[in-house]
Amino acid sequence: MMEHKHPNPRRLVPLIPILNRRARRLARSPAEAEDLVQDTLLSLCQCLRAGHRIDDLPSYAMRTLSNRARRGWRVQATEELEDDHGITEPDALIRLDCADTLAAISGLPKPQRQLMELVVAGETSPRALANSTGLPVGTVMSRLARARARLRIKLEE
Repeated sequence: MMEHKHPNPRRLVPLIPILNRRARRLARSPAEAEDLVQDTLLSLCQCLRAGHRIDDLPSYAMRTLSNRARRGWRVQATEELEDDHGITEPDALIRLDCADTLAAISGLPKPQRQLMELVVAGETSPRALANSTGLPVGTVMSRLARARARLRIKLEE
């Protein structure tokens, strides 16, 4: 069904309690949950005013809320990762047993190994790694996280 150009915003009112409950589960604080719901409602209003076809408004609203929460998590994870790199002491790798670390890196699966070799060579920014490899930033961060987890396990043995 095609929505009207100027929809009645009251159609969104029954969705607010449902969105609030879901947002409280997805957010870390009540304020963050409230912001998430407000952003979702604003997005829904914009879509409806633009005349977008929405067959199941409650389902679409929940999907929009979840997508906005995920986007926030990705931005936060990227910022935290970059912040971690800013506080890492430059000589941290020197204090590690380099031979064991390099041997463990060589045992990683090829996609993870290639990224870790770039990190060892001095490239620490996820964005720079993504640019040099042609991979999306999320893929780089995921592979690095998996590689680091494997390295922790291997080096604890």
